[in-house]
Amino acid sequence: MTTATFAARSGGSRPLAGTGTLLRFALRRDRTLIPIWVGVNALMVLSMPNTLTSLYGTAEARADLIRQMETNSSLRALIGPVFDDSLGALTAWRIGVYASVLAAVMSLLVIVRHTRDEEESGRQEMISSAMVGRRAPLTSALLAAAVANALLALLVAGGLAGQGVSGALALGLGLAGLGMVFATMAAIVAQFTESARLARGLTAALLGAAFVLRAAGDSGTSDGSSVLTWVSPIGWLENLRPFAGERWWVLLLFAAAAVVQGAVAYELAGRRDVGMSFLPSRPGPAHGRLGTAAALAWRLQRGNVLGWSTGFLLAGVVFGGMTEGAADVVADNERAREIFQRMGGESALTDSFLASMVGILGLVAALYVVGSVLRLHGEETSGRAEPVLAGAVGRLRWAGGHLAVAFGGSALIMLLAGLGLAAGYGRHTGPVLGAALVQLPAIWLIGGLAVLLHGLSPRFAATAWGVAGAVLLIGWIGPALDVPQAVLDVSPFAHLPKLPGGEMEWAPVLALTALAALLTAAGLTALRRRDITT
Repeated sequence: MTTATFAARSGGSRPLAGTGTLLRFALRRDRTLIPIWVGVNALMVLSMPNTLTSLYGTAEARADLIRQMETNSSLRALIGPVFDDSLGALTAWRIGVYASVLAAVMSLLVIVRHTRDEEESGRQEMISSAMVGRRAPLTSALLAAAVANALLALLVAGGLAGQGVSGALALGLGLAGLGMVFATMAAIVAQFTESARLARGLTAALLGAAFVLRAAGDSGTSDGSSVLTWVSPIGWLENLRPFAGERWWVLLLFAAAAVVQGAVAYELAGRRDVGMSFLPSRPGPAHGRLGTAAALAWRLQRGNVLGWSTGFLLAGVVFGGMTEGAADVVADNERAREIFQRMGGESALTDSFLASMVGILGLVAALYVVGSVLRLHGEETSGRAEPVLAGAVGRLRWAGGHLAVAFGGSALIMLLAGLGLAAGYGRHTGPVLGAALVQLPAIWLIGGLAVLLHGLSPRFAATAWGVAGAVLLIGWIGPALDVPQAVLDVSPFAHLPKLPGGEMEWAPVLALTALAALLTAAGLTALRRRDITT
């Protein structure tokens, strides 16, 4: 029996001992992470009324939007149904799905960071050997997630109070409730896997399933009454109906799901040893067959590549299928056309929509390449890189295997995204595929910056996530907020040709590719010269 197991079992009379100290420690560690996630999410929500005022400034325009959404199943699947023509109701409709996804992602990251990450690194065993209760780590993680979601609810409710106090409160509480549903869900998943990366991936897959269920339900009905919509926690938020005759009883669904899942997580946590899981990793073969560092990198990251590839292919099919419907909705709205054109170029509306969707997929692909590159950081800081490098494998070969998966994988997922878009749209396969692949230089530039940051020092590696997040924020909501072009130009994606519809410009593509190669080379040089974490 390990020291941590003995301490945990012997402290059964005080299972929550040390919770306050661990909570303060968790909030201190997340003093940057939580404010960024909460601030970005709140900014998206609070900026939407001004955007909607410019898009649908008259009662006639808002009424026409509702009529169009009742018959446009594609956009209902993407955003959800509209229940009222007030500015507050349109805000909840337009941004509710995406704000709920961000709240869920923030919550699952906080939970896994302070539970399975701690156990995987060995720190939890050291902490549990002191006077810390068996359930204190899980409790402190859930409380940290609760603090983050409460802060989000406070900002949203306070910022939208001018649109209606009850509606603002309902939207804020709904986002916080959804965040806690996925926080407790992540707490359960963390009991079943020994890998923090797998715990995050599985919970994200459950979030994706919830989005798909909600989309499938909303595509068939215009009032949120589908059984599939009610099965999804994301569907609960739209059926709460903020600013449209609030259904306060729906909040009980969030509370009940969080309580039940939390109880299950507590029960599971009490039935296993620290560092173990209910689904332990299978032992490898007695004699390995991985002859190269590249083969090892592929073995470690193949599940990640498969998940992203599947997601991008499906997303491409969905976006391609809604192209005609989106064009119909914004065809008569000058401000909406301007936003799509800022994202997709000064071409025909359908081409602009396709270009903007390709651009969004490219922005998301930047998150993939950062995560894949930073697998180097995880291997190094966990100590797994040291025995590999102690043999005949050099640092450049070791890093090169992971970078091949990172940069090659990003090319694969964008290729599949383009094929999905072309299949969903049903035409223009060549131009759409080219538009998807032209995003690669900007994606690789973000990846090259991640290589450089990790090569300089492991302490700088996490900064790459901040860079990718800032680029995503600029590209996602910058055009809608009508930010200055100088701000949009900070993102490398702003310099790419707007395809399909626009003209191919090789100069920025080649320049970004060369800069990505330069950053990667500089990062590998720095990695070769510094000490490896041991």
